[in-house]
Amino acid sequence: MGNTSEKRKRYHAEFKEMVVELYQTGTPVKQICSEYGLSETTIYKWIRKQKPVKLDDGGSFTPEEFLNLQKELHRLKEENEILKKAMAIFAKK
Repeated sequence: MGNTSEKRKRYHAEFKEMVVELYQTGTPVKQICSEYGLSETTIYKWIRKQKPVKLDDGGSFTPEEFLNLQKELHRLKEENEILKKAMAIFAKK
């Protein structure tokens, strides 16, 4: 069994983008795995995260961009609720 004290390896976004770009230009996943010491699962996860989703209006976004937009929307909703409560407090005075 694996040692729970082992840390997972972390890779920079630039490295992940380079690996995905290698895949997109035709380099086989097995070759990328052997050259960079990565697992196929890791590479396919990075590919899936960077694969753009097409919109009806012709635009596109990546799943990562979608998550960032969701986080931003959540933050803005919280700010909006705070402002509503502040307005209610000041309206009473």
